[in-house]
Amino acid sequence: MRLPGSWLLEVQRLGLLILAGAAIGWLFDRPFVGVALVTVVYAAHWLHQLLRIRRWLEDPEQSPPEGLGIWGEVYDQIYHLQRRNREGYARLQSMVDYLQDSFAAMRDGVVMVDEGGAIEWSNAAAQHLLGLQYPRDRGQSLLNLVRIPEFHKYFLAGQYAEPLQLRLSGETQQVLQCEVTPFGAGDRLVFVRDITKMARLEQMRRDFVGNVSHELRTPLTVIKGYLDTILANSDQLDRRFVRPLQQMEQQAGRMENLLKDLLWLSRIESVRSQDKYEMVDMVALLEELADELQTSHPGRRLEIQLETRDRIKGDYRELHSAISNLVLNAFKYSDDDSLVTVSWRRRGEHCLLSVQDRGIGIAENHIPRITERFYRVDDSRSSQTGGTGLGLAIVKHVAAAHRAELSVDSKPGVGSTFSLAFPASGMESRPDSRRSA
Repeated sequence: MRLPGSWLLEVQRLGLLILAGAAIGWLFDRPFVGVALVTVVYAAHWLHQLLRIRRWLEDPEQSPPEGLGIWGEVYDQIYHLQRRNREGYARLQSMVDYLQDSFAAMRDGVVMVDEGGAIEWSNAAAQHLLGLQYPRDRGQSLLNLVRIPEFHKYFLAGQYAEPLQLRLSGETQQVLQCEVTPFGAGDRLVFVRDITKMARLEQMRRDFVGNVSHELRTPLTVIKGYLDTILANSDQLDRRFVRPLQQMEQQAGRMENLLKDLLWLSRIESVRSQDKYEMVDMVALLEELADELQTSHPGRRLEIQLETRDRIKGDYRELHSAISNLVLNAFKYSDDDSLVTVSWRRRGEHCLLSVQDRGIGIAENHIPRITERFYRVDDSRSSQTGGTGLGLAIVKHVAAAHRAELSVDSKPGVGSTFSLAFPASGMESRPDSRRSA
């Protein structure tokens, strides 16, 4: 490897000094003593330069030392590195200041915490919403200052896909929404938003829907009862009135189903935040559902595939409702002689419940919205099948209540597969079993 020019000059200078020391020592008949003295002086010079570098690095604000030859080049390179580092640090600090100024102007609370959960920074909104005091609380553990068990559990779990809603009791009930975003080497950003008004409006909407649905049940039951009674004696009616009365009965039945779904959805939403403690035997649930569907839909082909007997923590009625809605949807949107398959299997850290049909399928642009209430992919088809438009909304809320992930895989003309992935934290393993029905 070829040496740079400054290093080559330094080597040449050292060689000349050694030769000069040897020559002077030879005059006194001590050539090795002369070489040793030159080496000691040269080493002392280098140690002196290293000491100057150390003093300079301890106080980088002072001017760089002056030097000749290789030491002058070393001082220049260190000075240029220092200047680039200062410029880079200034740019980073400017970005940090800009981000902090942006966060400080937000109405939502923002808290920066390090890997250990200690507070690095917080804005005024977070101080108001969480009762923090910055900069006095800097370096303190966020969990020691925010003494809310639900927040502790959410923060330590590390599962931040869904935000956390906190209902704080006091003079006036307050609802906060917390989201955590990891960044850097284990650091986290905690966002806190006051959604009290939104929560009240949502509660008013749910109460309104639930109350209206409940109040409509009595008059609808009366109307439907009279229609059933009249149509039971249709042979005594004028033929002109039979068809209109049959249509009225059909629409009354459809409205009754709609009210049942609305009331059930309202009930699921009201208990969504409650923990599930019952261990549900999914094998027994699917076998019961298969028997019910064979009775109510005797001409349909349904296959149950069981690859595991794992039970999950949840609510039996809610799970039964969600799975039956998925199967009934598969029946509605596939041919009468088409096979619908329900499978329950273990996949890694999840148990997967899947309902597969070979029906008309769903276009990709509709998939993000199919779990919305009353959303119709095809209005004409939905009116023919008599659906309420709430089935998949019920499935979505049941999945959320059980911390399950709902996924849809569908291709028009090929069919659809709806899957619920339940986390391992709520499972109870059983010996494997396989059955088809």
